[in-house]
Amino acid sequence: MSNTKAELLMRERRVLATGFIEVIVWRLPEPVRGSTHGLKYRLAYVVEGNCVLRYDNEAGKGDHRHVGSKQMPFAFVSVEQLLDDFFSDVASWQGD
Repeated sequence: MSNTKAELLMRERRVLATGFIEVIVWRLPEPVRGSTHGLKYRLAYVVEGNCVLRYDNEAGKGDHRHVGSKQMPFAFVSVEQLLDDFFSDVASWQGD
């Protein structure tokens, strides 16, 4: 990914009682390899130094999520849906 043409849309880090979340989303001039949309993202939930939940679209892997040690495909619809799904998973992980 070339940083010169990427536009940062969102960068947020929230400290929670049980760890922290980090949300980063960029708009790209073209999709990363494996994705069909022009966004690059990384959403992570870290507890006691361990990333227990992560949504990302690493080049070559496409849209996917990590829950614990499992990795599974994720159907990207929109940034809003991505955030809704991520925060829903965070709440589930916390037992809410």
